[in-house]
Amino acid sequence: MLLEPGFLIVQTLNGLQLSMLLFLLSIGLSVVFGMMNFINLAHGTLYMVGAYLALSTVRWFDSFWVALALAPLGVALIGALFYAVLLRHMQRQSPMRQVLVTFGLIFVGFDAVRMVWGVLPHTIPVPEALAGRVYVLGEVYPAYRLFIIAIGLAVLAALYAGLERTRLGAVVRAGVDDRTMVAALGIDVERAFFLVFCLGCWLAGLAGVVSAPVFSIFPGMDMSILILTLIVVVVGGPGSLKGAVIGSLVIGMVDTYGQVVAPEFARVTIYALMAAVLLVRPHGLFPVRRTH
Repeated sequence: MLLEPGFLIVQTLNGLQLSMLLFLLSIGLSVVFGMMNFINLAHGTLYMVGAYLALSTVRWFDSFWVALALAPLGVALIGALFYAVLLRHMQRQSPMRQVLVTFGLIFVGFDAVRMVWGVLPHTIPVPEALAGRVYVLGEVYPAYRLFIIAIGLAVLAALYAGLERTRLGAVVRAGVDDRTMVAALGIDVERAFFLVFCLGCWLAGLAGVVSAPVFSIFPGMDMSILILTLIVVVVGGPGSLKGAVIGSLVIGMVDTYGQVVAPEFARVTIYALMAAVLLVRPHGLFPVRRTH
């Protein structure tokens, strides 16, 4: 079974779909960590809030596409509010305080969604235009899952162009490499960081929306995806677009094939892989900051 072409095609597509979701989450977390040296454990909560906002938007407007447009913006606004009120003041605090504060936000988000939407799981129907199945290399595969892959690849292309071809991208790359030097040149680093943080929140909300028709929406759905996202950042290297891409692909494929081949050892395999990478490259596969 493991070497059957049909099995390999379907599982590779499943792994690519998971990888794109992990990429949408990890790139925001990775760049914020790389630029601000800030550990935001509440990033997964934004993913959960995005899914719940999509649920309400679909109920109000009866349109997945309206939810896809509005819910990530709502998450970005929530992230901007948290940044202005709380997170901005935590940048220069110790990592332990950052962890405790953002870990507390996880419980705040958990209780908030329970009070607003209840404790029962919910689902969002797949949009009618993507409800069918298509043939990929002779194998039948859900069209919506290919849509998730396409969304991830489109975001990757847009981020690559933005980081490599725009002034904000140059400031972001320079800020990740040496924040003090960029500030000394008279560049408003704080404004750039704020924009990047909001973009990361928007991407987390986008991931929540596109995953909602595939996975159940329930309080606590953020924790399992947060662990995988943190592993992606650690393996790929914080602050690195290439690291987020490669880390997402590696973890997504390992988790997908592991759940099918040896489900009882799937997560153990991921942690063992992370440990092996850190033993060889302690700063990740593609760290932005050069180490000596």
